[in-house]
Amino acid sequence: MTKITSSPTLDAAIQHIVTLVEQARDRSFRTANIELVKLYGSVGQYLSRQCQHEGWGQGTVKSLAQLLQIRQPGLKGFSAQNLWRMKQFFEAYEGDEELSTLLRELPWSANLHLLSKCKTRQERAFYLGQMRQEGWTVRQLAQQIDSALFERLAATPAKLSTALRVLHPSADQVFKDTYLVDFLGLPADHKESDLQRGLVAKLKLFLTELGRDFCFVGEQFRLQVGMKDFYLDLLFFHRGLNCLVAIELKAEDFQPAHLGQLEFYLEALDRDHRKPHENPAIGVLLCKDRDHEVVEYALSRSLSPALVAQYTTQLQPTKLLLQAKLAELFEQELEARERLARRGVLLEGGEDE
Repeated sequence: MTKITSSPTLDAAIQHIVTLVEQARDRSFRTANIELVKLYGSVGQYLSRQCQHEGWGQGTVKSLAQLLQIRQPGLKGFSAQNLWRMKQFFEAYEGDEELSTLLRELPWSANLHLLSKCKTRQERAFYLGQMRQEGWTVRQLAQQIDSALFERLAATPAKLSTALRVLHPSADQVFKDTYLVDFLGLPADHKESDLQRGLVAKLKLFLTELGRDFCFVGEQFRLQVGMKDFYLDLLFFHRGLNCLVAIELKAEDFQPAHLGQLEFYLEALDRDHRKPHENPAIGVLLCKDRDHEVVEYALSRSLSPALVAQYTTQLQPTKLLLQAKLAELFEQELEARERLARRGVLLEGGEDE
């Protein structure tokens, strides 16, 4: 038997070929998925037209599914329930070429989550964009929908200091006003140490909640200033913003003094740990609760790029409130647009307001 000897050249060749194979598989999977979603959309279009013009209902579709299984036993994915979902899928996106292009890139199971749990185009567009940007799995998409991410971001935008808005104009798209940490299972009377240990232990889930581009640096990060040592709860780096992100945890209501402590940590990070090519560090105070007016007063004079956010261990009671608040905001926006439209008509007509 001929002895096979390896070499750096052959090892590199093997790695190159394996990479090409994996890339081809990925392209093949994406192409197959796009064609599958297009197929389901076409079937949905046909069923929708039959229901409109021929009076088909769920009973007829059920009979169709049963006959398909009998005459085409190898055909999978065409149960009565799935056929009806194809019809709903087509009708939800009919004429919306922008969203239709995006959803073809998602697995069918992800599209079903969007279809069943998102009620408006705005909500579907948001999750489609986020899934594409963040690279969520289908399971992560379902978790984010269940956590009311759309409502949290739209109804309660993050409260940022002026310095943070100036130094990082895109920060409002990165940070949230409320972070959901229900996966920690914390008791009501938990301490900051419990919160910190839980977040580090469930770091993968916490990174999903934080968002893409956050990289974990360390916990209890030591900052040496003068002859004293100080310890920052959690330190991350954000690739998009190109800066360190300090997270200070408070298992209590926000107090203005907390902001002073965080600003001190940011100064130490910028002076002693920031690389020459990095932007100034950002500070996040993650509190159990906060008075919005107190936060506004505290941040109004802050010269540091910082924000005050809340963490919550249980969303379900809050989700209904968020949805109600969001509906109210949409209604106010619609009324404002109608007033502007009426004002435009009056001005065109030459009448005074």
